[in-house]
Amino acid sequence: MKKGSDLLVEALENEGVDRVFGVPGEENLDVVESLRKSKIELVLTRHEQAAAFMAATHGRLTGRPGVCIATLGPGALNFSTGAAYAHLGAMPMILITGQKAIMTAKQARFQIVDVVASMRPLTKMTRQIVSPASIPSVVRDAFRVAMEERPGPVHLELPEDVAAEEVEDIPAIPVHPLDRPIAPAGAIDRAAQMILAAKRPLVMIGAAGNRPRLVEPLSAAVRRIGLPFFNTQMGKGAVTGGSNLYLGTAALSEGDYVHEAVAAADLIIAVGHDTIEKPPFLMRNAGGPKVVHLGFQSANVEQVYHPDAEVIGDIGVTMTGLAERLEGKLPEQKQTLELRQKILAKINARSEEDRFPVTPQRLVHDVRAVMPEDGIVCLDNGMYKIWFARNYRTHVANTLLLDNALATMGAGLPSAMMAAMLHPERRVMAVCGDGGFMMNSQEMETAVRLGLNLVVLVLNDGAYGMIRWKQAVDQFPDYGMTFGNPDFVAYAKAYGAKGSRVASAEALVPTLEAAFKGGGVHLVDCPIDYSENTRVLVEELRNKVPDVDLA
Repeated sequence: MKKGSDLLVEALENEGVDRVFGVPGEENLDVVESLRKSKIELVLTRHEQAAAFMAATHGRLTGRPGVCIATLGPGALNFSTGAAYAHLGAMPMILITGQKAIMTAKQARFQIVDVVASMRPLTKMTRQIVSPASIPSVVRDAFRVAMEERPGPVHLELPEDVAAEEVEDIPAIPVHPLDRPIAPAGAIDRAAQMILAAKRPLVMIGAAGNRPRLVEPLSAAVRRIGLPFFNTQMGKGAVTGGSNLYLGTAALSEGDYVHEAVAAADLIIAVGHDTIEKPPFLMRNAGGPKVVHLGFQSANVEQVYHPDAEVIGDIGVTMTGLAERLEGKLPEQKQTLELRQKILAKINARSEEDRFPVTPQRLVHDVRAVMPEDGIVCLDNGMYKIWFARNYRTHVANTLLLDNALATMGAGLPSAMMAAMLHPERRVMAVCGDGGFMMNSQEMETAVRLGLNLVVLVLNDGAYGMIRWKQAVDQFPDYGMTFGNPDFVAYAKAYGAKGSRVASAEALVPTLEAAFKGGGVHLVDCPIDYSENTRVLVEELRNKVPDVDLA
């Protein structure tokens, strides 16, 4: 006879799962044995948080849930940040945790916390499996819920006695296509009429517009409609190709150069904007542009986002419908496209300066130089994220992965490891601050053990740089933000990886090229100078004058 754990693993195989990430414990041993006998690879990580980040990134890049496993109590609670990362970032993921036996209590309350309750605000669904006979239906439902819009994490708790219980063979439930509702034709007609009536319409692509299945329909529709567009940070890279319609990324909420185009627009078509992101622009009750919200779900009305019209349904179908109604009917936005050249020139200024430590502009410029169009850059969270969002041009979808939702530190290395596993033929780079890198740096061993080809670029300023900068901008004394670092080159070598140190601005590109060509896991330690944060993002933007008057 089969055990409950066998039914669980068979249900995962039925869903197409090929890897499970995690740190098992005593309460998962039956599941581990069932995995050993299956076609699914158990990817052992050094911390549960990293396993959750990897599973979430699998969901982000493929549209199919990644799966991670942990034991009860402390192991399960270590999933919390990864669950929130996937929940706010709309990444489909399945978290499976163990628990003590529920039919007996031979160890009383040892290690037991209410994990189901703790996961409730962090997931789309959480439930304890109380019978092995229910496992096939519970797993099928979990994957369905995780993938439905808005996608996100689902948590399942499997007690050890349920996992070990023998049961008659119960077949897995067949996977069915997941069709999404389509917006009514009348709603698309009304949106098209609003766009035709506008003088300076502008397209904004948000997080929900950046789904793997939307790449082709969204890219084609943007080109057919022919309107200039910008994106939020998590909408960056949703459209393929180096379109001459691209205005830039709203890396700041207001005041940056791209906001000159936003301020000049009289209508913004917000494609998949999710207010979980830091606002890409601030709506005002009077004097600002009208906003048409295109989304899988109704807009969340916020103080800074309250659309004038909504078109709710599959975004790909909606955008195709708009393209059919608008193609060839909109005048070229010559003034906005003239402004585009000035915006791009401004944000790319001083990108080849040779001062050292390197400036953020030079850093982004040189990383772009060594990454092919399909190369994947995975950012941790720090000051450099704003610079990559502003300055890094993407030409292929999902080639710059950043988190503007939970915006947690520690996710950069695990997400890059997942990208390298999914795309071993591409160049993959993790870009981490020294603070964020050290939060999950132990996964260097995992990356080496898995034989990944991965470059880890660590930006070394000996501080929690973004908060230190904001502390200075707010005119607080410099306090509590600096720390010491290990010798990162020696640290990498201790894990069996390779290590290099950048000693001049001119050395950055050749050092990164050599790291990629050498193969394996290679850490590059690069000092960085963040004085440009204040010069550009505070002083320059505060004193700038619009280059083009579109009033």
